[in-house]
Amino acid sequence: MGSVGVLRNTTMVCVPLMSHSVEQMVSDMYQAKVEGADLVELRLDCLKEFNHQQDLQTLLRRKPLPVAVVYRPKWEGGLYEGDENSRLEALLLAKDLGAEYVDFELQVAYDIMEKRKFSQQKSCKIIVSCFVDGVTSLKEDLSHLITRMQSTGADIIKLVTSATDITELSRIFHLLSHCQVPLIAYSTGERGLISQLLGPKFGGVLVYGSIEGNLVPGLPTLASLREAYGVEHIDADTKVFGLISKPVSHSKGPLLHNPTFRHVGYNGVYVPMFVDDLKQFFNVYESPDFAGYSVGIPYKEAVMEFCDEIHPLAKSIGAVNTIVKRLSDGKLVGYNTDCEASITAIEDALKARGLVNGEASLPSPLTGKQFVLVGAGGAGRALSFGAKSRGARVTVFDIDYDRAKLLALAVSGEARPFEELTKFQPEKGAILANATPIGMHPSKDRIPVAEETLRDYSVVFDAVYTPRKTTLLKDAESAGSIIVSGVEMFLRQAVGQFNLFTGGKAPEEFMREIVLSKF
Repeated sequence: MGSVGVLRNTTMVCVPLMSHSVEQMVSDMYQAKVEGADLVELRLDCLKEFNHQQDLQTLLRRKPLPVAVVYRPKWEGGLYEGDENSRLEALLLAKDLGAEYVDFELQVAYDIMEKRKFSQQKSCKIIVSCFVDGVTSLKEDLSHLITRMQSTGADIIKLVTSATDITELSRIFHLLSHCQVPLIAYSTGERGLISQLLGPKFGGVLVYGSIEGNLVPGLPTLASLREAYGVEHIDADTKVFGLISKPVSHSKGPLLHNPTFRHVGYNGVYVPMFVDDLKQFFNVYESPDFAGYSVGIPYKEAVMEFCDEIHPLAKSIGAVNTIVKRLSDGKLVGYNTDCEASITAIEDALKARGLVNGEASLPSPLTGKQFVLVGAGGAGRALSFGAKSRGARVTVFDIDYDRAKLLALAVSGEARPFEELTKFQPEKGAILANATPIGMHPSKDRIPVAEETLRDYSVVFDAVYTPRKTTLLKDAESAGSIIVSGVEMFLRQAVGQFNLFTGGKAPEEFMREIVLSKF
């Protein structure tokens, strides 16, 4: 395993402060320092009634950590609409008053840098920035833009884009790796998140994060950068793993996998990947650096097309939730760790309550029981094949009746139309498993079955793990059923994934402690 533990990159963690008052901005600077920021970006254009002669002195005299001063005009995506000369005067004053970094837009940088001869004054670093709406330009076009920015004589250059697809971020990673001048480059929004998180791997100067109570849309919190992602440990050799899903913001995988990587000394990072097009994604991210993936909604079945090899269990289930890029030849190998994770969680819950079949010779407490499955997607397929392997009788409901029938046929079960679910009367002692997003944040109040039928189920399992105890589980517990949270399945399948990702043995107790404390 690659070693980890010492700090290996020089990437700084920066907090953009968009406070409306000088006093609040000063307070936010101190909070950012406490939470672990290396520097803050002071967005002067967000201040109300800003007097640059007076307020800059206050801000820079009271700063507890290095600052980058930004006064963004409306024409470059900021809020400032006043006189341009006054804006530039404020930025020049910030430099003279001791700001460590001052940001000028590319449009004004040539003139400013030529007139002021900043290259001779090294106490303040000059950042030249540019915002590009989209990354649909060719690599060569972005490279030309970077060359223009470098020619200004800037100490640091900054490129911000608004990617519409995660595959566009590969251009940013290429620029970060090859730029001759220190570069800040990232893309905004959920699809652009990994451009922030993986910046340290490719040589980015800054990673941006937000402080508690002042969250910035599209930015991770300082706490998650430090504690979940451990950005200070990421370097060029770090292997990248991630969750391929849509949506992806609900994922708690980074909270579990990243601390565990560090715990065992493995040089890896696990990030959420908002993927719109599987084919494009796998075509673009072919590098060995992208070493493996978890697969979530809605791709567990569709992703099989892009695997070079599929483990027999995953092939029989017809769903893959884990992909590993084999070191020897770069082939993508698909696995399913959901199946055993979900079924053993249900079995163990029954055993713990002593609700096992009377005959000791039966192989499983599920043997002979009716197993009511809601959802015939990837997670549902894993559950149904696991239930069948234990001798349960599977009844499948899915909004797509044809899909339900196909799954029922594969597990020698029964398919029922989804419309019948609210009136369906299960056998006494049956098991209910929800494998749909019903009940997931933000639609937390919905349950897939009629509440009055819950008393007939001995066990109710919910694959949804955000929130930890869903409305379905709360109602089932009130009705007297044993409940099994999706968190338990998540933990068990993650243990299996970790083993596949690293080639080692996962520290199960360490991972369980994280789940119990963080989920």
